[in-house]
Amino acid sequence: MSRLVVVSNRVPAPGKGKAQAGGLAVALQAALAAKGGLWMGWSGASSGARDPGAMTFREDGPITYALTDLSRKDIDEYYAGFANSTLWPLCHYRLDITDYARKDMAGYFRVNRFFARQLAPNLLLDDLIWIHDYHLIPLAAELRQMGVKNRIGFFLHIPFPPPDVFFALPVHATILAGLSAYDIVGFQTRYDADNFCSCLEREGIGRRVSDDWIKTSSGHFRVGVFPIGIDTAGFERAAQDAEHNPAVRKIARSLVDRDVVIGVDRLDYSKGIPQRFQAFDRFLRDNPAHKGRATLLQVTPKSRSDVPHYLEMQREVAELAGRVNGELATLDWTPIRYVNSSIGHSILAGLYRIARVGLVTPMRDGMNLVAKEYVAAQRPVDPGVLVLSRFAGAAREMDGAILVNPYDTEAVSQAIAQALTLPLEARRERHAAMLDHLRRHDIGAWCGAFLEALREGGQPG
Repeated sequence: MSRLVVVSNRVPAPGKGKAQAGGLAVALQAALAAKGGLWMGWSGASSGARDPGAMTFREDGPITYALTDLSRKDIDEYYAGFANSTLWPLCHYRLDITDYARKDMAGYFRVNRFFARQLAPNLLLDDLIWIHDYHLIPLAAELRQMGVKNRIGFFLHIPFPPPDVFFALPVHATILAGLSAYDIVGFQTRYDADNFCSCLEREGIGRRVSDDWIKTSSGHFRVGVFPIGIDTAGFERAAQDAEHNPAVRKIARSLVDRDVVIGVDRLDYSKGIPQRFQAFDRFLRDNPAHKGRATLLQVTPKSRSDVPHYLEMQREVAELAGRVNGELATLDWTPIRYVNSSIGHSILAGLYRIARVGLVTPMRDGMNLVAKEYVAAQRPVDPGVLVLSRFAGAAREMDGAILVNPYDTEAVSQAIAQALTLPLEARRERHAAMLDHLRRHDIGAWCGAFLEALREGGQPG
C-alpha cells in the first residue's frame, strides 16, 4: 500500500498529548493514526536570524514527524504576512483588512520552495502526498518543477471566495495556477468549489468539463467536495468520561441552576465574537426572566498575536465583555464568563455537555468543527441545542441546528431564546438526526473519501 505523506503548515511535536480540540492538527493526527505515514511541516519554532536548517525526524507510533524551524524573516513574511494578513482575510471576504505587500508575497513563495526542497529527497515513488490549507498552495507546483511525479492532493480548510473578491489579490492568477498543479483540489462545500471553478473560468486558466473536472492547457485535474468530520465516537466517549472529571464537576457546581450557553473559538475576527456578545446582551435585555439565570461561557484562546488586527480584536472583545458584565452583573451572577486561554480536550468536552445551547456564530467559516463537537458531546436523553451561523460550512450538514444570520443581532437573540425554551422531544429529534450524520461522516470517512479520490485518478467524464 502506498505511504501517506501529509504536509501542513504547523506540526505539533509528538509526545505532547492531543492537540487543541477542533483544530486542523486533531483531524490530521486522527487520519495518520489510522493510516500511518510521514507528517511534514513547520515545528512552530524560530531559528532566529539564521536560515532554517534541515528537517529533523521523530517517530511516534505509526507516524514519522518531519519538522523544520523557520527563520524570523520567514515567519514574518510567509506566516504572519502573506498567509495570515493577506490570504486569510481575503478568503473570509474581509477586503477591508486584507494587507498585501510584495515582500510578504515573496516570502510566501520562498518558504514553499524551501519546503519542497526539504520534502522531495524523502519521497518514495508511490507515496501519496496530501497537502493542507492556504499556507501551502504553491507547494505542488514547486514539487512538479523538481520532477516529482507522485499524485498530489490539496485540501482547503477555509472558505474560497467568489471571483469579485478573489481577484482583488494582485497575484490571484499565480495562486490559481498553483492550485491547478494538483491532481485533486478538495473543498469543504459545493459553494467553495463553485467559487474556485468560476475564478478559473473567468481568468481563462481552466474550464469545467463536468461537475468535478477542470481542463487546463496542460491537462486536467479534479475538484471535489469533502466536508471534514470529527472523531465522533471518540468525542462522545470523552464527553461521557468528563462527567467524572474533577475540574468539570467544579465548573458545573459553579454554574448550578444556570442555563449555560457556550461559545468556543480562537480569537479571530472571522468568528463573530463581538457580535455574539452583543446578541447575548440583547437577549438578556429582551428576556428579563433570564437575567440572573443564563450565562454565556466564552472560551477564546489567543491567536496570532503578532498580527496587528488580532491585538486590536483582543482589546475589543475584552472591553465588550467588561461593559456587558458591568451593566448587567449582580453579586451572584456574571452574564459573560470570558476565558482567554486554552482548555484541555477532556474538560472542553465536559463543558459542551453541560451547556444547554451551543452558540456557533462565525461571520464566515470553512466548516467549524466546534459545531460538530458540541452535538457529539450532548446527552441523547436530554440534549442541548445548536445555534449555528448560516455562513459556516457546517450549516450545510447540521440540519437540526437553528440557523442564524450572525450580522442580525436581534435574530441571534431570538434564536438563543428559542433554543432555551425548545421542548425536550424537539431537542431529541434535532439532536438524533445530527448525531447520526456525524457518526456516518466522521474523520475516518473524510480521510477515506479524499484518499480514495486521490488514488483512483481517472479521466474527465
